[in-house]
Amino acid sequence: MRAVVQRVTRATVSVDGKAVGEIGRGMLVLLGVGADDSEADADYLAAKIAGLRIFDDEQGKMNLSAEQASVGALVVSQFTLYGDVRRGKRPSFDAAAPPEKARALYEYFVGRIRQAGLVCETGQFQADMQVELVNDGPVTILLDSSKNF
Repeated sequence: MRAVVQRVTRATVSVDGKAVGEIGRGMLVLLGVGADDSEADADYLAAKIAGLRIFDDEQGKMNLSAEQASVGALVVSQFTLYGDVRRGKRPSFDAAAPPEKARALYEYFVGRIRQAGLVCETGQFQADMQVELVNDGPVTILLDSSKNF
């Protein structure tokens, strides 16, 4: 499972011109599910992301987690995180999970983020989404569960 986590001052995801998920200050999480991923991958990433200390404390140091900073998350499915362009210029998505598995693990991940105490908005799975954000910092973190077991 792969995630791009961006600290934002605001983020919105829209489908057909209508906002389906929106947060103020918090984290935008673009989440890709791989063919070999399991609930263990989702558990690992959800715990890691919920605990990321990327929000400023009173001294301006990145020292607070999302829960400590009282901010939320916007989680958007992003199968293109598994795009492989090593053999040409057109991405292959063979390593991405099929839609049924990806949806189940995406929803499981969102549930785990909520269980960690974060308010969590979402995009719409398998929709053509437009994501607007203001990256704060900018702070962008890349996570891959396969590199941590």
